[in-house]
Amino acid sequence: MIKETLNARRLLCPLPVIRTQDKVKQLKAGDLLEVICTDPGVMQDIPAWCRINGHKVVETSVDNHEYIIILEVGS
Repeated sequence: MIKETLNARRLLCPLPVIRTQDKVKQLKAGDLLEVICTDPGVMQDIPAWCRINGHKVVETSVDNHEYIIILEVGS
């Protein structure tokens, strides 16, 4: 298992989801991906994308106007 970080700061919808999707394709099941964004819409968009595509949101947080989502790649 590895943990990767994706910088999606200053990107607006739908780019954070597209970049997340592209990055997940490079990872294996069980790997973790931390996505850091400045668009508050990702707090709904990325979890919805995860549900549709079989991935799991492990943690969400907001820190200094940055929205952080950690997801576990599904099989």
